[in-house]
Amino acid sequence: MLDRVARTAEARDALLTFAQARADIAAEPQTNAALGTLLSWVESYLMREHADLGRTGAVCPFTRQAARIDTARLAICIAGPDEEERAFTLIRSCFGALDAIPCKPGMAHFRTVIIGFPACTDERGIAMLQRVQKRHKVYSLARGRMIGLMHETSEAPGLWNHAFRPLRAPLPVLAIRHMVEHDAPFAARHPLLLVPYLAKFRLAGGRRLIDHLRGQG
Repeated sequence: MLDRVARTAEARDALLTFAQARADIAAEPQTNAALGTLLSWVESYLMREHADLGRTGAVCPFTRQAARIDTARLAICIAGPDEEERAFTLIRSCFGALDAIPCKPGMAHFRTVIIGFPACTDERGIAMLQRVQKRHKVYSLARGRMIGLMHETSEAPGLWNHAFRPLRAPLPVLAIRHMVEHDAPFAARHPLLLVPYLAKFRLAGGRRLIDHLRGQG
């Protein structure tokens, strides 16, 4: 128990608000080059509209709102392809750190943690992060959380435009956030997500799923 608390505290201390990230990048741009790349991608891609997205609004409206109310946190992990346990331990501790992000009442579901892995850009690094993500699938869903992997060569198709590749990023990224009612399209696509989604959102979630499936017909 004490070890888990210590890991959570360590992860929480490593996470940066957008303002802190900007300050670190301005102070030491070369040292924080990866952080600069991560922040730029979040602000210029995730939080913006995209012509190929297939719907209006930001690529990730969730992240844009989280940034607006200061519940988004960023970090860089230098673990390489041979350091799976190091990456796994950090990500596991980030679940606790996520819950510790200060927020106003009713805004907890906008908490999000985004970790960049600049030493994992090759195939071995991506494969390692895929294993870390897979090892957290059940753990995250049991807690009503979502964990996603983004990287430069991701072939995951878009929900609204299947030709679009929304999960591409200039460096590998693992992100953790709360499952929300608007995740119905993801629940419809991933059977493992369907049960915890319906357990959490019940009738409202069921209605969203039905509406989504009707819209796909």
